[in-house]
Amino acid sequence: MFTIACQEQLLPGETLQQKWEFAQAAGYDAVELRGKGDFAFRERLPELRGALADGVVMPTVCVDMLHFFGAFDEELRRDAVAQMKSQLSVIAELGGTGAQTPASYGMFSRRLPPFEPPRSEQEDREVLLTGLAEMGEHARREGVTLYLEPLNRYEDHMVNRLGQAVELIREVGLDSVRIGIDSYHMNIEETGPAAAILDAAPYIGHAQVSDSNRFQPGAGHLDWPAWLAALDSAGYTGPLALECRLTGDDPAEALRAVPPFLTRSAA
Repeated sequence: MFTIACQEQLLPGETLQQKWEFAQAAGYDAVELRGKGDFAFRERLPELRGALADGVVMPTVCVDMLHFFGAFDEELRRDAVAQMKSQLSVIAELGGTGAQTPASYGMFSRRLPPFEPPRSEQEDREVLLTGLAEMGEHARREGVTLYLEPLNRYEDHMVNRLGQAVELIREVGLDSVRIGIDSYHMNIEETGPAAAILDAAPYIGHAQVSDSNRFQPGAGHLDWPAWLAALDSAGYTGPLALECRLTGDDPAEALRAVPPFLTRSAA
């Protein structure tokens, strides 16, 4: 049986404690945090410590920035790495498991004009390996994990499929770097999502869920029984973290529908 988490921005309530109260009543087991740039996540430490003392379960943080460690600009890359190292330290202090980041988001797509990025594939690879190694070493020292998230081809041109993430992680050679899979992106990029999960099984560290249309699970056409069965066969024991938009007239009702839907689909 999987545990289920919900990203904090989706939950009703002014405080994390209020959000957690709703989440528990709706059948969620944890809250996934969001980490903005400019060290905003670190500045939330008093709030996060208070929530932790009140029993809020916060195992992971998903980065929420405009640039990432695969940026074309070196200064932006340095900043993204520093931000992620800070977020890894904060989630470690909270007793969590790790932080998730893509290589980039909205920076370039080979599927849209001008089609050819300003950096070669080898240069991309060198940038990614350098960033993953630095952040992964920091994660190792903090006792947490960096989760690399493959995004679809329209949002990132470097890491789109689980197999590409596996190759990078193997070369980095750190157990503190793993894949953070996302069902929405996998639905676009993987020929067979269930098979991709099984192939990447030893390297999967985190899982985010939304349906084929980026709405909540159950609102699209993703084959959830197959996806969840593969994740179970892969030996995944972490949470399914809801990262999506909400469809329907009542967002709260949409949130309440997710845990029973996923539980039925995994049965």
